[in-house]
Amino acid sequence: MSQQRTGPTDGPDFPDLPEATVARLPEYLRALHNLAEDGHDTVSSEGLAAAAGVNSAKLRKDLSHLGRTGTRGVGYDVTLLIDQIEQVLGLTHRRAVALVGVGNLGHALAGYAGFGSRGFRIAALFDADHGRVGEHINGLVVRHIDDLPEVVEEESISIAVIATPAHAAQNVADRLVAAGVTSVLNFAPCVLNVPEGVDVRKVDLAIELQILSFHEHRKSALTALPGRAGQDLQRANRLGAEAVGS
Repeated sequence: MSQQRTGPTDGPDFPDLPEATVARLPEYLRALHNLAEDGHDTVSSEGLAAAAGVNSAKLRKDLSHLGRTGTRGVGYDVTLLIDQIEQVLGLTHRRAVALVGVGNLGHALAGYAGFGSRGFRIAALFDADHGRVGEHINGLVVRHIDDLPEVVEEESISIAVIATPAHAAQNVADRLVAAGVTSVLNFAPCVLNVPEGVDVRKVDLAIELQILSFHEHRKSALTALPGRAGQDLQRANRLGAEAVGS
């Protein structure tokens, strides 16, 4: 998953967080919600790090950017940490999201129940295909994309998801920006050009699979090397991966 960030810098009262920290905060939040559901009131840095899939030193550094430090012998207060991370991520109220493109992928995204538990609600569905307009999906009626400006204003939508074919995505992005949307999650396999102040995150499943293919190819190559050489190369690759993730 890649990110294009072209907006202004954070304000004076907003924590100046590294992008890597911002990317990990949702993982901490997910782990904390799971811990709360299991009845945990506190959690150690080691426990939270394990639940989020990071090392404890990295977690402590991330949370220090929020001004949070655990209590020795007690750990972090789960509820307070959830509240603080949700505040930083802007999840203190459910954000309305527009979804453009209700093909197979868009249809699946429109019916995904997990958005609601993560602080979002799909407020509107759009498509350019008149054959899909009027279709009911998960309690919403698909609107024509020409209705975008009106609905974006009515629902106070600032975030949109693009699930269209690549050839249509740039036009959709232009229309979203013109309607007042300032953040876009793009599932189309293309790069979008957006003006300053608009944030784009790109999800390309084929790219993720290609990256996994590289790792599979590398593992196959390592197993073909003589014992000591293979071990040395594995260690070098592991250290390199840790350096990139820090």
